[in-house]
Amino acid sequence: MLTEIPTRKKITKQKSRRRLARELVLQGIYQWRLVGGTPNFIETQLRETKEFLRADEKYFLKLFNGVLSDVNVLVETIQPYLDRSLKELSPVEFAILLLSTYELIHFIEIPYRAVINEAIELARTYGGSDGYKYVNGVLDKLAVKLRAVEIAAQE
Repeated sequence: MLTEIPTRKKITKQKSRRRLARELVLQGIYQWRLVGGTPNFIETQLRETKEFLRADEKYFLKLFNGVLSDVNVLVETIQPYLDRSLKELSPVEFAILLLSTYELIHFIEIPYRAVINEAIELARTYGGSDGYKYVNGVLDKLAVKLRAVEIAAQE
């Protein structure tokens, strides 16, 4: 059975295919962290949702499989920028930080500000009331390290 993340607010505007892919990745990481299961099993469950048909499948697969195969590296990358253990974060914030850090590292064609904005929107929709502020603060610091060239070029 698929473990769904409860949403805090209803979004009425049409979501992009990539936004839907990110939401599915978030849901998959959330499920993996809370109840376990293999990535293949979780992917199969996510493919059965109606949202999957509208999502960017290629992007979903790269992001989902990449995050779950690089979890240890991502955790090591994120941990120095936290004020607590990554394990102490809510499952939603944990998942958003993993997927966004993976995007910052592996999808350099996506501007870092777009990655951070997407993470903030996910946190506002699925996270706790101030979770988006925490996610934003951590990703801002990470971007300075991971996207130094891009940031320097903008200044």
